[in-house]
Amino acid sequence: MRLLFPRAGVFLFINEKLMFKTFQTYFLDLIDLIFPQLCVACSHRPPVKEDVMCLFCKAQVAESEDYLSLENSFTQHFWGRVQIETGSSLFYYNKGGKVQTAIQKLKYKNKREIGIALGRAFGKKLSNAPLYTGINLIVPVPLHYKKERKRGYNQSDLFAIGLSESMNIPWSKKHLIRIKHTDTQTNKSRNERIDNVFSAFDIKHLKDIENKHILIVDDVLTTGATLEACAHEILKIRGTKVSFVTIAMGAMV
Repeated sequence: MRLLFPRAGVFLFINEKLMFKTFQTYFLDLIDLIFPQLCVACSHRPPVKEDVMCLFCKAQVAESEDYLSLENSFTQHFWGRVQIETGSSLFYYNKGGKVQTAIQKLKYKNKREIGIALGRAFGKKLSNAPLYTGINLIVPVPLHYKKERKRGYNQSDLFAIGLSESMNIPWSKKHLIRIKHTDTQTNKSRNERIDNVFSAFDIKHLKDIENKHILIVDDVLTTGATLEACAHEILKIRGTKVSFVTIAMGAMV
């Protein structure tokens, strides 16, 4: 609080934090006016208020509500494979659908803002979901440094940033690293995917995550092999628990 403009016995107190927040709000509104956010799927029409897709595209996607249930279609991918607290996706994934279009833009067309927007949207839901209370750190599934250098970014990092903003939980890419360059998981069977990512990850700064609940995030869940491999490494650390979220979830393979 700052005292400004004493005059005729009247003092005006200015709350600097409030002023900055007000200025920031007006600035962001101005940016939205000049550069309006467009639908993450079609990139033509503005989205529904506080959403990421326009009405036309939203009518063609299936949103998941697995985040409301402890046992759900997401967590059953991991039954008998790895111990997780909970897990869910924002959307169900259909080949050739609007969600696939958005994810392809994010991964291959340098549309980085899509990842952050989707993270923010899902984070708003998760921040009000009882199953996701008590999470201490958000950790994205890492790319190998050669692949990330070639692409210029990791799409899971962007999703983690958006989640972090909405959930008010820190995120980090320094704790879970990929030490093995693996072939693409596309067109591999479940067993081939598991073999492909076996021993591909390592944990750094172990003391930071002891006795912590870690939320591991990725773009798409198909067989779950990559998330499973990441979880196994984290669960080797004393007192850790893990949960998962992804942008989309495909059919079980």
